[in-house]
Amino acid sequence: MRCAEMAIGVVIFPGSNCDRDIRWAVEGCLGMKVRFLWHGGNDLRGIEAIALPGGFSYGDYLRCGAMARSAPMMESVASFAANGGPVIGICNGFQVLTEAGLLPGALTRNNGLNFICGPCDLEVNSNRSNWLTGYAQAEQVEFPIAHGEGCYQIDTEGLKRLQDNDQIALRYVSNPNGSIASIAGITNERGNVLGLMPHPERACDPRTGGSAGRRLFQSLLPLLKP
Repeated sequence: MRCAEMAIGVVIFPGSNCDRDIRWAVEGCLGMKVRFLWHGGNDLRGIEAIALPGGFSYGDYLRCGAMARSAPMMESVASFAANGGPVIGICNGFQVLTEAGLLPGALTRNNGLNFICGPCDLEVNSNRSNWLTGYAQAEQVEFPIAHGEGCYQIDTEGLKRLQDNDQIALRYVSNPNGSIASIAGITNERGNVLGLMPHPERACDPRTGGSAGRRLFQSLLPLLKP
C-alpha cells in the first residue's frame, strides 16, 4: 500500500473544533488522506494513525474528556493503541486520553483559573516516541497553546514512573498553567501514544503560527511507508 493511499483518522466528538485544523496540517504536510471518525462508530479499516483533536468534547460536562472516554470509537482507539498503532491527543484529545486510561495523570484547571492562549516555548525532553523523532533532544520549539484546563497533575509515584520510563515528552520552558514538573506532553510506556496540550497542528505554516509542528506529523512517514 502506498503512503498516499493510507489514511490518518481524526476522531470527532460533539464539541470538537480542531479536527479540520489537523486535516489541514496532515494533508498539507504529508499529502496523506485524512478520514474523520465519528465518535459513535468503531470502524478503523485503512487507518494507520489516529488523532484526537482539541475542542470541548460533549461540552466538557463533568470533566474535560470524561464523557468522551465512553464513546464507542474509544474502544477501537484503545485496541488500536494496544496493538502499537500511533495515537496522538492534542489539548482536549490529551484530556480524553487520560480519562480513558491510555495515559496516566489528569488535566485540571490552570493556575489562576484563566483560559490562556498564545505562543509557547517548549523543550523536547524526550524524542523516544515515534511522534517526536523529527526533533533533537533538548531542542526548543514554539507551539501555540489555548486551554483552560491544561494543568497536568500526577501523584509522586506516577511522576517517578514517568521520569524513570522516559515518558515526559515535552516541558514548558516557562510554565504557563502550573503543570507539575512543567509537563506539556507525555507518552505511554511503549511510546506510541502521545498526549500534549500545545497545538502542533497550528504550527505548520510560517504564515500563521510557525512551522515547528510540521516535523511532528512528518515523523509518521517512516512508520507509514511500505
